[in-house]
Amino acid sequence: MSTVKIGIIGGTGLNQPDLFTPDKPDEQVVTPFGDPSDTLQHGTIAGVPCVLLPRHGRGHTIHPSRVNFRANLWALKEAGCTHVLAATACGSLREEIKPGDFVTISSFIDRTYKREVTFHDGSCDGLPGILHLPMDEPFCKHTRALLQQACDAAGVKCHKEGVMVTIEGPRFSSVAESKMFRILGGDVINMTTVPEVVLARELGLCYASLAMATDYDCWRSSTEPVNVEVVMATMKSNAEKAVAVIKSAVELIAQHDWTEIIPSLKKSVTMNLMLPKC
Repeated sequence: MSTVKIGIIGGTGLNQPDLFTPDKPDEQVVTPFGDPSDTLQHGTIAGVPCVLLPRHGRGHTIHPSRVNFRANLWALKEAGCTHVLAATACGSLREEIKPGDFVTISSFIDRTYKREVTFHDGSCDGLPGILHLPMDEPFCKHTRALLQQACDAAGVKCHKEGVMVTIEGPRFSSVAESKMFRILGGDVINMTTVPEVVLARELGLCYASLAMATDYDCWRSSTEPVNVEVVMATMKSNAEKAVAVIKSAVELIAQHDWTEIIPSLKKSVTMNLMLPKC
């Protein structure tokens, strides 16, 4: 059995201090890509080493376009993390995905345009080469399956698949955009899954996302359009469930055999990296 260490990226409304037991002081780190969103919080869940990083900083001070996704993922990798469990609030684009439901995301539609989307960007600080990484399966299917098991154990309604539309933000969608995303095949919508999942894959991390539906965005005329008050109210009622799911998932991950899975993710990166010939 391979040793695991779990990075937990807390999203809107989920930076719970009781998520795990701290085992050393918070760590301030600097990466080649700048500062991460906050200090790294080290601790354990059921004896499994974990690192918690609030995506928007404690106090939610960083808006989506300014989250340093590269620094966040790099910091977790350098801290020794093998896995990343990412929590995110999202709007539902489907009638059957109700506010309060959870979704384990299986694919994405990228509608962002201001972000650094790769570590291999040709800059002096970037990693060498050009990485044409396949995205047919961006989320680790093994970690997703364990998240689903954790949801079932917690008695939480979980949709096993879902396409996440990631918009630039910080504004919410217009009605026309919301309806368009439904036509494109989106199931849920947020502002942070991309490029986070892509960067995690570039680093060979087993990444899965627990998306928590808070609203119906604005396509559904019979309900109140999305706003911050609605999002935060639903997140508050969901926080305990999300913590229970993540704790259970961490234990399940620690019991799983990753000896072939983790190297296969790293091999995928190596196989698709085009390095300059000297």
